[in-house]
Amino acid sequence: MFQIIGIVLLFGLVFGSFIISGGKIGVVLEAMPHEMMAIGGAAVAAFMISNSMTVIKATGGGFGRVFGGPKWKASDYKDLLSLLFLLTKTMKSKGVIALESHIENPHESTIFSRYPKIMKDHFAVDFICDTLRMMTMNLEDPHQVEDAMEKQLEKHHHEAQAPAHALAAVADGLPALGIVAAVLGVIKTMGSITEPPEVLGMMIGGALVGTFLGVFLAYGLVGPMAARMQAVTEEDGSFYKIIQSVLVAHLHGNAAQISVEIGRGSVPSTAQPSFLELEEALSTIPAEG
Repeated sequence: MFQIIGIVLLFGLVFGSFIISGGKIGVVLEAMPHEMMAIGGAAVAAFMISNSMTVIKATGGGFGRVFGGPKWKASDYKDLLSLLFLLTKTMKSKGVIALESHIENPHESTIFSRYPKIMKDHFAVDFICDTLRMMTMNLEDPHQVEDAMEKQLEKHHHEAQAPAHALAAVADGLPALGIVAAVLGVIKTMGSITEPPEVLGMMIGGALVGTFLGVFLAYGLVGPMAARMQAVTEEDGSFYKIIQSVLVAHLHGNAAQISVEIGRGSVPSTAQPSFLELEEALSTIPAEG
């Protein structure tokens, strides 16, 4: 919502100030289509040249996150802590054998099936199951497990940030592409040097629209979108950090309740449940048969 308000303010205040100060918006509007074709077309082409299809598709999907915000909401963090509580409690009270059926077939698990949104996130499910599987294979050194999880998180984080970095690269290139469009406009103007001054003035003004659009789009629109996409990805990444915190705490021999309390401390402040809220959520979980 704030992003839409920001875009409206961006266009309204920039072009509004130009009109109020006596600028002729007709010159801008007349030049904008072909200038945008040159700048936007070159930006899209450069984006396609420099990125894989996977990154291109992910960037397209990332625009929804720019406006929609983080994927994981406050209720999802409570669900994650509840899921980890059930898994660690089962492992602690019933042993490794009781847990194997849940981590080998999570889609048929009575524990995982209680949290359908988490189930749809393949990395979260695989991250949990792979780590618990390492524990069942007697890899019980907390430092080894933590190191292995850290490497998985780094890999996932690097891949998740690729769309934001790709969009930031486009923003960095837009001012230069605006200059390219402006130079083409100047070349066109020089080819009509015999025209009267009022015609030449319009042509030069149209050429300068290219420089304006390149800088305007880079620092007013595309750059901020890339920054927002990166911030949302960072916040969503903390969801997986909680998994690491809880499972490592469990490996250190803590009770399930203590492990999830340690994980609660890693929840972003805007979505963090209070101690009492988490305790209430855990107390309402039906006993696992």
